[in-house]
This record gives sequence, structure tokens and C-alpha cells, in this order.
Amino acid sequence: MSKSYDPQMHTAEHLLNQVMVRTFDCGRCFSAHINKKKSKCDYRFDRALSQDEVAQIENMVNQAIQQDLPVRIEHLDFEQARQEFSLDRVPSKETLDSFRIVRIGDFDACPCIGPHVSSTLEIGSFRIISTDFNDQVLRVRFKLS
Repeated sequence: MSKSYDPQMHTAEHLLNQVMVRTFDCGRCFSAHINKKKSKCDYRFDRALSQDEVAQIENMVNQAIQQDLPVRIEHLDFEQARQEFSLDRVPSKETLDSFRIVRIGDFDACPCIGPHVSSTLEIGSFRIISTDFNDQVLRVRFKLS
């Protein structure tokens, strides 16, 4: 992820990840580049998306945004975090006393160190600008307005 996080874009990435998990059971993105102007997420996937699927993803993310979901930060100890979340992407997890969890209403929750909005309405409108599929990787590029 980019070193200069944008809270709106970063929270939108979390919503996109949850939509992808719920819709395609593909897991969260394994790589992301989050910037203020546009961002991208890469998913392990088995095919390209249809235009209908792209529209469905956009609609689902925008519906979550419009629900005005609260974004909360909580801290869990290692055992609690391990039981509820995959900690594969957390560096040095064995040495951490607690894990920072970002919860977006009842829609999404995951370990995260980046800044976020306090409500999904602060994100604005989500739009997928392109997708491509290569070597079992689906790349989704998106922007906010």
C-alpha cells in the first residue's frame, strides 16, 4: 500500500474487499496501491469480470457507502485477533501486544494500521475505472468522486 494513505480511499478499499469476498469468495486483495486520485487492488481470481459483475460490485460498494456506516477502531489481544481474523499479512504478529481492528458497521472488519473516515458517507461515490485479468490475477482500478 502507498505510504501516503488517503482515509476515504482506504476505507473504500475495505468495502471493495468485503464485496469481493461476499460476491466471489476470492479473499481480500493480496496487493493494493491506494492513492487519493485512483487506486488498485489485486485478487487471486479465475477469470475476467463481466460488465454486469463490474456494475454489481460498484452498486454494492456504493450501497454500503450510502448506509452511513460508522467506522470504529478497536484493539484485540493476539488470541482474540487470531480467532477472528487471518493474520497472514500482519508483520511480526508474535511480538505485538494488541492488534488494531477497523470495523465498518457490521459490513467489514479486519486488522489495519491505516487512517480511515469516521463514517462511510465521507467517502463519496465509488467507481471502477477498469479491470483486467492476467495469470490468475484480477486487477480492479477505482476512484472516488
